[in-house]
Amino acid sequence: MKVLFVEDDLLLGDGVETALRREGHQVTWLTEGESVLEHVEQGQAEAVILDLGLPGIDGMEVLRRIRAAHDIPVLILTARDSLEDRIQGLDAGADDYVLKPFDVDELHARLRAISRRAGGRTQQNIRIGPLHIDHARHEVSWKERLVKLSRREYTLLHELAQHPGQVFTRPHLEKLLYGCSDEIESNALEVHIHHLRKKLDSNLIVTLRGIGYRLDDTIE
Repeated sequence: MKVLFVEDDLLLGDGVETALRREGHQVTWLTEGESVLEHVEQGQAEAVILDLGLPGIDGMEVLRRIRAAHDIPVLILTARDSLEDRIQGLDAGADDYVLKPFDVDELHARLRAISRRAGGRTQQNIRIGPLHIDHARHEVSWKERLVKLSRREYTLLHELAQHPGQVFTRPHLEKLLYGCSDEIESNALEVHIHHLRKKLDSNLIVTLRGIGYRLDDTIE
């Protein structure tokens, strides 16, 4: 995998770059955020590992700029360990959040996980009855009317719509939306599903109690 690694700590950066290369990845290591978008736009990355405490442009702003134009997997690697920081990072578009200090094996596993999830979200246009998802634009239409969704609502809907009729378990969907965070409210997934039903159609997402959820592929 082509990994764009953004870290200004030279000692840590050297160790992580070496570990990633030993795992077989092609690594581009940057120490500031100015050039990140340029590398992404040139196709020089398939995943980004991003420190937040960068000189110049803060890592959170770099993340927002990436998400404004690209759907590339982003893994935050940072010492900012407060719950507020983690929520802010995930809401800004990060796929996962790893705290320093960390175990290299865990970093490899998290990187593989976000790449698998991103690989399953590559279908660009989905039409199911009155539902249309334009993944390139991140736009959702219901009966030809654009519907504004939050990032997590969109991610959840797109996952379900790629496999209409397939049942997804609660743990799978929670991991998709929140990574491996332990700070998930017990009803967080239900809140997102409630919002999608309210914005689109109350019967679009079917609950299978004790099992999970599926998108109704027969809806008209």
